Amino acid sequence: MTANPATPLLDTVDTPVDLRRLKPAQLRQLADELREEMISAVGQTGGHLGSGLGVVELTVALHYVFNTPEDRLIWDVGHQAYPHKILTGRRDRIRTLRQGGGLSGFTKRSESEYDPFGTAHSSTSISAALGFAIANKIKGQPGRGIAVIGDGAMSAGMAYEAMNNAREAGNRLIVILNDNDMSIAPPVGGLSAYLAQLVSSRPFLNIRDFARKVSRRLPEALHRAAKKTDEFARGMAMGGTLFEELGFYYVGPVDGHNLDQLIPIFENVRDAAEGPILIHVVTKKGKGYAPAEEAADKYHGVQKFNVVTGEQAKAPAGPPSYTGVFAKALIAEAQNDPRVCAITAAMPSGTGLDKFASQFPDRSFDVGIAEQHAVTFAAGLAAQGMRPFCAIYSTFLQRAFDQVVHDVAIQNLPVRFAIDRAGLVGADGATHAGSFDVTYLATLPNFVVMAAADEAELVHMVHTATQHDSGPIAFRYPRGNGTGVALPDKPEVLEIGKGRIVREGTKVALLSLGTRLGEALKAADALEAKGLSTTVADLRFAKPLDSELIRKLMLSHEVVVTVEEGAIGGLGAHVLTMASDEGLTDNGLRIRTMRLPDVFQDHDKPEAQYDEAGLNAPQIVDTVLKALRHNSAGVNEARA
Repeated sequence: MTANPATPLLDTVDTPVDLRRLKPAQLRQLADELREEMISAVGQTGGHLGSGLGVVELTVALHYVFNTPEDRLIWDVGHQAYPHKILTGRRDRIRTLRQGGGLSGFTKRSESEYDPFGTAHSSTSISAALGFAIANKIKGQPGRGIAVIGDGAMSAGMAYEAMNNAREAGNRLIVILNDNDMSIAPPVGGLSAYLAQLVSSRPFLNIRDFARKVSRRLPEALHRAAKKTDEFARGMAMGGTLFEELGFYYVGPVDGHNLDQLIPIFENVRDAAEGPILIHVVTKKGKGYAPAEEAADKYHGVQKFNVVTGEQAKAPAGPPSYTGVFAKALIAEAQNDPRVCAITAAMPSGTGLDKFASQFPDRSFDVGIAEQHAVTFAAGLAAQGMRPFCAIYSTFLQRAFDQVVHDVAIQNLPVRFAIDRAGLVGADGATHAGSFDVTYLATLPNFVVMAAADEAELVHMVHTATQHDSGPIAFRYPRGNGTGVALPDKPEVLEIGKGRIVREGTKVALLSLGTRLGEALKAADALEAKGLSTTVADLRFAKPLDSELIRKLMLSHEVVVTVEEGAIGGLGAHVLTMASDEGLTDNGLRIRTMRLPDVFQDHDKPEAQYDEAGLNAPQIVDTVLKALRHNSAGVNEARA
């Protein structure tokens, strides 16, 4: 494909095959056009901006040098892959990012052959790339595993677990360490770039390999000395000793925005017999877009914005967010209790703990992308008499399930779990949905599991968790704004395992857990209009169940429906088990459970997701009516 001088180069590139037809001198122009296209697209859709801007040149260089998709390129985390999507046949859909029916905001196997592995959670790329590399080695097929992993993702132990097992992959495994935030590298200048290019070249690798063979023939003491001298020299020059100890040949640091450096180094690595290899690339988040470069968070995640000014669209004024309410409530608890402390795993602003940290820096801990460590660290704090709150998104707490079981539940330690982003989360889709926490926590002995129906209830639950020292306790709350209810002047300690009646009726009972309470009340209005007297209960607790309240409602109503924003195996399963154990269905009672469907739902607006899930008021009404019709049919059949 030959570009007309008046035609933007990006218009001539649909896939990396087209990209590889360009001359090296044209790549700078292509990268500039790619950056402009990404800014324009995200300005219309919102999404992750800064991280993608930082890897534009890196994306171009990787696809130019390596034979993707045969060489399996894995982005970690996948939100930096917007430029990759544009260059791999998806430019025509890039303005559907994170929209219902559109492109995912992360890499997704079902979306493109150029997305070999989904990486919406962090620190998994090296393990997956190693799997691809070893599989090709066993099968005698060409193709490398290439992991592009951010320095933040390198804070997770899983990355090092993978590197510790990487030797067998040989030169089929390449890891690109994208150092864009933590400044773990010395300044990148002409000398370091020259050294990186030199040590990645075939002559240097051949000489080094020859030197190794010679040194092995030396007496043991001299062999050890030669090895240490080599490692020391390279470590002093380039900081690669740690990676070398893990079995990687280290190259870097390299300027990740300089194509004249990236291309020859990648070509050297591609053609090298040495391996596995780690290339340390230094980039800048938000690169090439002034508003992003100047922002404290480098425009990590943005709303739709004005491309010229960088001004983001403001959400309409409304009630405070659940996250903000939690942060304010926890600060109030900490002001009264010096034992209260808070732990987050690389999400200080996402969980609201940045506000807590500003007031209590000595009691706030951001452990990086290390949820397993966060949970066991909190367990140690609890065992020593502190009152730790472990604030983690529901989807990320999954990463630490063994620690929750072994280090917290079995030892009955009073760790407080503040579970943000519970339920469906909209544009981030299936990988970030908080669908499973009730199911996986309520199975555990010793646990107390709560769900806030509104922001006032959340304040009470923070206070309840603070005062609960007899074992682990968790409370969940969704993404987004609250309902607008007034916050309590003084929080209450809720009685463990006790719900509340919000509305009383006689025929139908709706048992709600969490923020579906509003839809349950709307459904009750619709049922009352049909002459069906309806009770609405906010159970508050998935564990322990308010068995007294549930038993009373089952014995006095014809239909009982549980409503929750979680997966199968949660509240509904526990209520059914209780009813079965006590024989409460023997008198013809109809019980129905409403929960998230047994699928991974795609991204969309939250209200559309809940409608698809069947958890809005009209579906609740329909569930009740179907149960009543079924009951009437059963009674008539028995009479006949």
